[in-house]
Amino acid sequence: MDYNFKEIEQKWQEKWVERKTYRVVEDSDRRKFYVLNMFPYPSGAGLHVGHPLGYIASDIYARYKRLQGFNVLNPMGYDAYGLPAEQYAIQTGQHPAITTETNIARYREQLDKIGFCFDWDREIRTCDPKYYHWTQWAFQKMFNSFFDKNLNKAMPIEDLISHLEAKGTEGLNVAQSDDTISFTAEEWKKMDERQQSDTLMNYRIAYKGETMVNWCAGLGTVLANDEVVDGVSERGGFPVVQKKMSQWCLRVSAYAQRLLQGLDTVEWSDSITETQKNWIGRSEGTEMEFKIQNSESAITIFTTRADTIFGVTFMVLAPESDYVKEVTTDGQKAEVENYLEYVKKRTEIDRMSDHRVTGVFTGSYAINPFTGEPIPIWVSEYVLSGYGTGAIMAVPAHDSRDYAFAKHFGLPIIPLIEGVDVSEESFDAKEGTVTNSPKEGKDSFKNFSLNGLTVKEAIEATKKFVADEGIGRMKVNYRLRDATFSRQRYWGEPFPVYYDNGIPRMIPEECLPIELPEIREYKPTENGEPPLGRAEKWAWDTEKREVVENDKINERTVFPLDLYTMPGFAGSSAYYLRYMDPHNDHELVSRSAAEYWRHVDLYVGGTEHATGHLIYSRFWNKFLYDLGVICEEEPFQKLINQGMIQGRSNFVYRVEELSTTEKPVFVSYNLRGNYKEVTPIHVWVNLVKNDVLDVEEFRNWRPEYQNAEFILEDGKYICGWAVEKMSKSMYNVVNPDDIIRDYGADTLRLYEMFLGPVEASKPWDTNGIDGCFRFLRKFWNLFFNNRTGEALADDSKPTAESLKSVHKLIKKVTKDIEDFSYNTSISAFMICVNELGQQKCHSRELLQLLVVLISPFAPHIAEELWERLGQEGSVFDAQWPTWNEDYLVENEVQMTVSFNGKARFQKTFAADADKQTIEKQTLDDDRTAKYTDGKHVVKVIVVPGKIINIVVK
Repeated sequence: MDYNFKEIEQKWQEKWVERKTYRVVEDSDRRKFYVLNMFPYPSGAGLHVGHPLGYIASDIYARYKRLQGFNVLNPMGYDAYGLPAEQYAIQTGQHPAITTETNIARYREQLDKIGFCFDWDREIRTCDPKYYHWTQWAFQKMFNSFFDKNLNKAMPIEDLISHLEAKGTEGLNVAQSDDTISFTAEEWKKMDERQQSDTLMNYRIAYKGETMVNWCAGLGTVLANDEVVDGVSERGGFPVVQKKMSQWCLRVSAYAQRLLQGLDTVEWSDSITETQKNWIGRSEGTEMEFKIQNSESAITIFTTRADTIFGVTFMVLAPESDYVKEVTTDGQKAEVENYLEYVKKRTEIDRMSDHRVTGVFTGSYAINPFTGEPIPIWVSEYVLSGYGTGAIMAVPAHDSRDYAFAKHFGLPIIPLIEGVDVSEESFDAKEGTVTNSPKEGKDSFKNFSLNGLTVKEAIEATKKFVADEGIGRMKVNYRLRDATFSRQRYWGEPFPVYYDNGIPRMIPEECLPIELPEIREYKPTENGEPPLGRAEKWAWDTEKREVVENDKINERTVFPLDLYTMPGFAGSSAYYLRYMDPHNDHELVSRSAAEYWRHVDLYVGGTEHATGHLIYSRFWNKFLYDLGVICEEEPFQKLINQGMIQGRSNFVYRVEELSTTEKPVFVSYNLRGNYKEVTPIHVWVNLVKNDVLDVEEFRNWRPEYQNAEFILEDGKYICGWAVEKMSKSMYNVVNPDDIIRDYGADTLRLYEMFLGPVEASKPWDTNGIDGCFRFLRKFWNLFFNNRTGEALADDSKPTAESLKSVHKLIKKVTKDIEDFSYNTSISAFMICVNELGQQKCHSRELLQLLVVLISPFAPHIAEELWERLGQEGSVFDAQWPTWNEDYLVENEVQMTVSFNGKARFQKTFAADADKQTIEKQTLDDDRTAKYTDGKHVVKVIVVPGKIINIVVK
């Protein structure tokens, strides 16, 4: 009976649906395990073979945990909002919902063919109003909350208002946008409603504020940093500039310390943990004021090296700093404005990664508070507005970027530490002895000296002195910034906000969700409003409590709704919680479901989400934890980042001196050196098998190749190849449907795991997939005679040799799955199957164990064999086998026999054989006579279990 994978896989995919094999319900009698994949954005191109890599890895683990007796939640859904669908809608006029639905159907079809154990009853889509109901709800909760630093958690905004009414800002210790704001209770009470609303924006966790954004006029929207490449939009290639806009923001920065501390409680790789820590960027330092010369104003800076203040030779402002306008003199105004225009076209990522030296002098000076000397104030793009105060004191002798700037513009460089060579290009903080002390004549500082102190001692001494003298304060700073939470797009979650004469107010919670309205065009309006500005029915009637037509707006009972939509990460920040209780219309997740599933035990996804998504979802989770909605502060306990499957591209070689437009000539790979000018051209990989081109299919592929001629080698056209990113432009995208059609889903699953470690990037090579397919046929043939179809499994007692082979496999696969070393598991399967075949093992007892072991990797063939072995139900209701160490005891050992140090043959001995026994058996071996014939054995060296060396003359 041959292995008919097509019939088997179709049969079991239908049975899984019919039997609801993978449906999961909460069961307090079973241990839970929550496996989650970073859900996909469904593009029109569908899946290529690189996309399922992480899904297969997590699916194997989910099935394994189920076989261990866990109640496994393994859901799937779709990150369905996004710019691609909206751009397609702009180009074609087709509603994004239609293209999204089509793309989802395509993804679902492909995912089902691969045989995942997803519980599709829990499917979510971020564009479904039943889902984004809870995104809107969470946003409103954030709007109505502030972060109390004393309690280190979010609290109701009403508590803050009560404090302001009683004490004003006195004694207030909260997260805020501007900590210089100060007023009394009386002043608060005198504010009108609009003033109080604006003031509370300084404290709300979801607030509206002026922020610098990546503005793309061509797309009519703000873009995230990862959507901008080399100053243009990733989609469409439109110019992107820095622009200050009023945006909804989330006060992620309030949770910086908790986000940092939470990393100590999760099982993530060192690289991802370090990336998160760097993104959060905690630093302890000093905030100080530098007075502006001939002005009452001062510039506040933050530094971690207050002791270097004696080496300050200039100051630098971020181009976005409010100080720039204040300090720019009339004589420098034109030059500064030109520079600011240049910087607008540079994203922050460009400025951080491209260390070009640019800047402009403002014409003004600041006063060094320690030395009293004036220092010039410059503007440069290497200073970012979001970190610290957006202004720095530059110490070029001890900072590489300050040094490069000083050298470029001819500014002074003053070393502070003994032995520092200021001609070097890099000046990281070095341990040494501080030699500078304040200049004479400054009475306030004449008794303050850093002479002879180490760097650490000097930092602490300076921080204390600054605080004692009232010229600054000690402060903990974070690089992490608040998240911009607005997009000027159509295809996204609408904000549940209306504007009462300019005051933002929340739609009543019981009226949620506010659904996305219909519009005729999906681009911004002619006067620059976001696409929702085109909606004709987009106003809120406070009496009817419903969305009504815009022409009914009267600013008394009917008000305009917010025209922005939420960004992509809005829908992906808490989706893992919704999977716990996806059909609950009354709350995001019930307390009972939250207490049962608690958190994601295994999260699998790409490293591209190492910062943004993980930071935002952890922040969202912590906020909901503060509200008491959930019971775990960290959402993802263990994180695995799958690597990338790269494409294996193929090339044909056009011979330029022989080619014409009508008749191109292509030379085979190994003959290309015979011609002067040869141009490699990507060719569609489906036209190539084992690097041999199907020349007729190539001629039919594109019109310009219809009359192509080929210079062959041995009657074949051999293509060149290279490993590149899988891309349609390189014609190296491999559709998993084609692999499944030709080899089956189980072969695809095995091969993707066999390519290498889950977390490593590796090239796809269709040429190698035959090996996995042959293995599955060999596996099948352990159970059936492939000529007669006879079932081979019997009730015979397994031999010690077979027991050893299978139990060795159980131990190996169990450990490998726990370590995500699936590639070595598959190698172990191949070895074991070969051994059992040689041993002619037909023991039903062992073959059943083998089926259970392979089921996470190749579920279809496992289900079929389980049924044919006479078992009822699914193989995934079986129990994961355990190994018996007694069967693994080595009774024999193989050793190499050498003569005069040269290895000649292998010989097997009893594991407990002593030296004398080994020597005697070796000398008695017929093969020994061949190497000792006519010679004298001088001595025999034996190291049991390792070597035998016979010295002869």
